[in-house]
Amino acid sequence: MKFDCFGRLALRAGVVLAGLCVTAVATAQTVQTVPGMPPVTNPSNMYSNAGYNMFSPVVKGDLPRIYVPNLRSNDVYVIDPSTFTVVDKFPVGRSPQHVVPSWDLKTLWVTNNAEGRNDGSLTPIDPKTGKPGKADPVDDPYNMYFTPDGKEAIVVAEAFARLDFRDPHTMALKSRLQAPECKGINHADFSIDGKYAIFTCEFGGKLVKIDMVNRKVLGYLQLSKRGMPQDIRVSPDGKVFYVADMMADGVYLIDGDSFKQIGFLKTGIGTHGMYPSRDATKLYVANRGSNKVHGPPHGPGSVSVIDFATRKVVANWPIPGGGSPDMGNVTADGKWLWLSGRFDDVVYAFDTATGKVKIIKVGMEPHGLAVWPQPGRFSLGHTGIMR
Repeated sequence: MKFDCFGRLALRAGVVLAGLCVTAVATAQTVQTVPGMPPVTNPSNMYSNAGYNMFSPVVKGDLPRIYVPNLRSNDVYVIDPSTFTVVDKFPVGRSPQHVVPSWDLKTLWVTNNAEGRNDGSLTPIDPKTGKPGKADPVDDPYNMYFTPDGKEAIVVAEAFARLDFRDPHTMALKSRLQAPECKGINHADFSIDGKYAIFTCEFGGKLVKIDMVNRKVLGYLQLSKRGMPQDIRVSPDGKVFYVADMMADGVYLIDGDSFKQIGFLKTGIGTHGMYPSRDATKLYVANRGSNKVHGPPHGPGSVSVIDFATRKVVANWPIPGGGSPDMGNVTADGKWLWLSGRFDDVVYAFDTATGKVKIIKVGMEPHGLAVWPQPGRFSLGHTGIMR
């Protein structure tokens, strides 16, 4: 394509078109990503390749399903989003926490971290059949991410303040990185160029910045109100990381490059999970309705909507009768936000146009559900950080 651009176009239209071509190429290369990471095609919106129904050919034929890991019943419930009904369920390992799409979009991994024990595992799900495969024994897989080049899985060993880098297919251990000051390391997001990641430290009220190229800790940031940071999501332009904190009842704004706190937004009680809208203009924030790790059912749970452009809360959607929205994702068409109801043993489907909610009964203590298939070229992990 570069040869065609500088050669054939220049011959046909002369210097003017050649100059325009050079400008286009330069714009496309504005963000210098780490080697092996797909290019950022729109520097103002890193989610531009995960917009409305922008499916990769890899997911063709995958079943439209909602996969719900239930922490205390040790199983996964499967929901058909077109009928809002449970169509399957199957047992997995002990304490399933999240359902994580692989970098290559070919597998969904259930992270069974076996809380308090040493028999953790990862259960693969084939998204074309919706059926599980044989589990791989893995030490404390609370959550899982992938390096931006897709060459390694990053298993978050929460109990050990450690990141385990593994083969993304066989899950064979390749290396480990300790983050000793990050107690309760769990959720993460990556810079627009893939050069660093920021992880939350739930039990220390901190963040840790990780150099993804040299595999080292760059530093820690103590948040202003000592609390319990949870999910983290970067703005479309890559400049600001939004950090949910369930004790502060809101979202911290962090400048990723300088690694400094630049703001705070009040949202609701027990702020927890965060997901960008399909058009990347809004951020949906799940407020779990309790500041407790194990809260009561029917709390004042809600979803807050943050406008990325103004960095302000523009809407709040309560749950009639109370609830505990936790983690999930947005459908490919952008019309539904699916979230687990952590303390109510249900799943919520919020209509993103109205904020109205449908409720489906599932297993015991649902956690990081996955909506599948998702638009995007690759997944960086969690319940679908798609780019």
